Amino acid sequence: MRWPWQRQSASGRLVVSWSGQTLSYVQAKVQANGRYRVEKIGVERQTGDRMESFLSRVQSLGLHGGEVIAMLRPDQYQLLQIEAPAVAPEEMRSAARYLIREMLDTHVDDITLDVMNVGDGQQKGASHLFVVTATNAQVREVVELGQSLQWPVSVVDIQENAQRNLQSAVAAKDGHATQASAALMVTSDRQALLTITANGELFYSRRLDLPEGFMAMEWSAGEAVDLDVDKGFMPVNEYVPDYSGSMSYDYGNSQPAAGAVTGRERSQRFLIEVQRSLDLWDRTWSSLPLSGLRVYAGARSLDLAVWLSQEMGQVVMPMDFSTILDGLENASADTLMTCLPLLGVLLRSESAKN
Repeated sequence: MRWPWQRQSASGRLVVSWSGQTLSYVQAKVQANGRYRVEKIGVERQTGDRMESFLSRVQSLGLHGGEVIAMLRPDQYQLLQIEAPAVAPEEMRSAARYLIREMLDTHVDDITLDVMNVGDGQQKGASHLFVVTATNAQVREVVELGQSLQWPVSVVDIQENAQRNLQSAVAAKDGHATQASAALMVTSDRQALLTITANGELFYSRRLDLPEGFMAMEWSAGEAVDLDVDKGFMPVNEYVPDYSGSMSYDYGNSQPAAGAVTGRERSQRFLIEVQRSLDLWDRTWSSLPLSGLRVYAGARSLDLAVWLSQEMGQVVMPMDFSTILDGLENASADTLMTCLPLLGVLLRSESAKN
């Protein structure tokens, strides 16, 4: 089993995820111009099918690839951050395993673990590590599904890395590859992922739970905003967040004394958490000011960008992936929303060849 930073190259790739009885897949090949063209993309749900029937249905899709890569969804692993221990590189994983044992949801002996640096290593001060942990059972389930379908899984990647790859590719196309950029992507109705990258590396990641019904809410009733990418990112100086409380909220339909929490109130709480994360970055990484925030929310990407622009007082742009990948024009908005992270895995795999 190889983790994502240990890859082999191939012109054709099949990227899959298997989570919550849902299989998402992307099959693609590299073209002569160096860009990937997506040949097949889709979602298959097991629902009430027996596993044998489900596997037969998936096999009928005719999926194959020179290299098969599995991506874990956020509910399948933990991404922890620690100060890098002062040990030799070959001892880093063992040291990280010891340091994170009290932070795990399960026993340390029951996990598969790997580490990667936080950032690009060019900043002064103490260095930090991201520690990726998944239960042995979780990894085994994904690998065994691949074996059942005659897909020899060679790499296991994670969604944070996939999102980093997508936003880094977009930033490079925009001429901002060396600058810090933020991306907020909604690829399910339960959670959004906020990441900040620079120089193609991941510096910050935060998972934000979505309030119930968030994707169906009318986020804004205000006037339209002119989304001009050249206006850049403008910090909101008058915003003063309250850091005395918890960094997460219960978005459920709780009943406070004044009555039920409205959908607008729940969406505003989500908005506050996004702003807090950006403010935290601004204070912690003052040497790397953000060049911008881009968002993705399927068919509602523009709606989300407009709403955040209005509420935060800064230009927020929807992410456009048509400039970095081909063959997506026939994919439905719902399919693309679920499969988007898999496309990011493709980009990282290709970059490893250069």
